Order: sequence, then structure tokens, then C-alpha cells
Amino acid sequence: MQIYVVGGAVRDRLLGLDVQDHDHVVVGATPEDMLAQGFRPVGKDFPVFLHPKTQEEYALARTERKTAPGYKGFVFHTSPDVTLEEDLIRRDLTINAIARAEDGTLTDPYGGVRDLEQRIFRHVSPAFEEDPVRILRLARFAARFADFTIAPETMELMQQMVAKGEVDALVPERVWQELSRGLMEAKPSRMLEVLRACGALARIVPELNALWGVPQPEKWHPEIDTGLHVLQVIDCAAELGMELPVRVACLLHDLGKGVTPSANWPAHHGHEELGVALVEAVCQRLRVPTECRDLAVMTTREHGNVGRALQLRANTMVKLLERCDAFRKPARFIQMLAATECDSRGRIGAQASFRDTPFPQRAHLEQALAAARAVDAGAIARSCSEQPAQIPQRVHQARVHAVAAALPSSQVGDDGIA
Repeated sequence: MQIYVVGGAVRDRLLGLDVQDHDHVVVGATPEDMLAQGFRPVGKDFPVFLHPKTQEEYALARTERKTAPGYKGFVFHTSPDVTLEEDLIRRDLTINAIARAEDGTLTDPYGGVRDLEQRIFRHVSPAFEEDPVRILRLARFAARFADFTIAPETMELMQQMVAKGEVDALVPERVWQELSRGLMEAKPSRMLEVLRACGALARIVPELNALWGVPQPEKWHPEIDTGLHVLQVIDCAAELGMELPVRVACLLHDLGKGVTPSANWPAHHGHEELGVALVEAVCQRLRVPTECRDLAVMTTREHGNVGRALQLRANTMVKLLERCDAFRKPARFIQMLAATECDSRGRIGAQASFRDTPFPQRAHLEQALAAARAVDAGAIARSCSEQPAQIPQRVHQARVHAVAAALPSSQVGDDGIA
């Protein structure tokens, strides 16, 4: 029995990065051998065991054979006769096909160390095309290792996989899993660029892919192209360390611009409301968690109003707070303001970047929320005990006056903005 550390732990150590988890491959052993040493079996499709003390995964060396479309269509074979090289050749990228023995010796039959040094993503073998999840994984790796490039032959292979319909066989849960992990990397725009370059984005999120080539007014968006704007917005969210729901909202907030009448371009009047149904459809299709979906829908619908916050009257601001359920869920409203701030800062042109441009609208609406929340709705309800139907309007009016007092520049009346 020989044990090797494989995959990301070896790769990250060679890159000088912190290693959190270790995966191991065991050569020359049977399931009975593993059980005899106290390992606990957990694998369903092939023998994987947990170490009795560290709980790290140890998988028996295996080969695999494609039997059906998609990422589940495989038959696995394990045997003490399977070699380390045979196990490594089934892996996705050369940089993930390096093994380290217990004495530190590296086994690198497919040039992974060389590709690490040259910052290249390269597939190990033609077997890469048998698993469409590998396209998503490579795109996610591109978001993590932003200075790596993709070998031309690997990009060509991914394009062929998309053309053959392999990506269409992916289940929504797996697509969301990889997309959400990629969004949390340092440079999420790279994931979208890779998916778009190979054609996969048009298959898994066509509503998002449609934004490339859609112009915006240069005065407000010097990058002009809506797709490029989205890339800037999600990278801004990453730079600011935003949590996943905010990053999802940033990713999807402008979907409506892809369906506004092209005759009106570069203007996109009403794109906020048009985008709501598209965001809901994407989230339903990909089984996006409710927390992410609700924030994305709210941001899509309201980001224009937030951008105009300094011009809103107190009554309109309170209506905005009520519409967003900000009194029951103030933290979510603050997340929406954060996503809209990323939208504002996610603009760049040949002459200037908006990354450091102030966004006073956020503090303005946070102050409005604090003032409105300070109103004692319970006391108002008690004072209207004989006329309960008046309670909502009395509470609303009190909140309007509280916001007007806290923000003297805002007026009490309605400005007609939805």
C-alpha cells in the first residue's frame, strides 16, 4: 500500500498558498485493507474512506469509463493493480494531476509543475471532454488564479464540448454550486469571461450572456458595453469583500437591459422592472437559494431608485423602505444598498475608473432607515385603538416626518418616483 497527497493540496503548496484540506490516493490496496486499518467508508460510486483520526479523504486509485452524457455517466474501476499514473490521467488539469509521496517526492507524469510555473491551465488528456463539470471548474479556477491563461487546445476542447451539448446535461444544482464558488473568488469576472469564451455561458445563463454587445450611455457608463459593466460590478463586490447574496445581486441586476427595445439604445428606460422576471427565471432554473434570489430581485427592481436617492422626497423614501420590507429586514436592505454601490463604482473607461467615487446615496438611505425605524409604531397603534384602520397611514406619516427631520434637504411630499 502506497499513499499520496494529490490535487489541490499539492498544487497550492507549490504555489506557496495555504493548504486547508488534503486529498489522498491509495495505490495497491483493497477496501478490506482500508477497513482493517480503521478507515470509514463514505464513497457511493467508488471507494472513498475517511481517516480514523484526521477525517481526511483517502480514495483508492481508480480508472473510469464514460457510459452516458453528463457528469454522472461514468463507471469506475478500482483494483490494487491500478497505478498512480492511471489514476492521475483521469484528472482534469495538469496542475491538479501531481502527487506527493510521504517522503515529499513528486510524481508529475503530465507536466503539471511546468504548467504551474508558466501559469497555464491545460487538460491532462482527451478524457477531459467526458465531464462537463470540468468546464465550470476551470472557469472557477480562472477566477481564483487570475494570472493563469488557458492553453489554446484546452479552450478548443471546451468549445467542442459545448457544441456537442455536454453542458446541456448539467443539473442545475451543480451549475449553481460552481458558479457560487466562483463568485466568491478574488476575480469573479474571469469565470464569466472563460464561460463566455467557450460558449457555456450562453447555455447555462443566456439572460446574462445577452448583455454583451448591448450599449449604455457613455456619459454614465464609459465602458459602454453592458456585459463589461457587469464584469466590473462583480469584481468591485469581490474587492470590497461582499458576501454571496450581494455578489449574486451584482451579477444579475442589469438583466433587463438585454430585453429593452434596441431602437431606444443606448437608453434603457424601464430596464429595472423588465429585469425582475428574468432574475426570477434564472434563480428558479438554477435553484438559487432564497436569500440570494430575494436580494437579487430587490436590487434589480430598486437600484435605479437608490441611485436617485439624493433627489427623493421623504415620502418616496419611506415608500421605498416599506416596499423593500426594510423595517422587518433592515440587514437585507443594507445589502441592497451595498450591491447598488458596487453598481455605481463598477464603471471604467479609457480615461477614468469610478472605483473610488463616493456613493453618498448609501449613507443617505441608511440615515433615512434609522430615522424611520425610530418611530414608535406601537405607541401610534395604541393611540388609534378605536380607529385601527388608520394605524398604517398614521405610522407611515410619522415615519415620513421623522425622515424629513433627519434629512432636512428632503421634502415631505411625494416626488412621483416609483
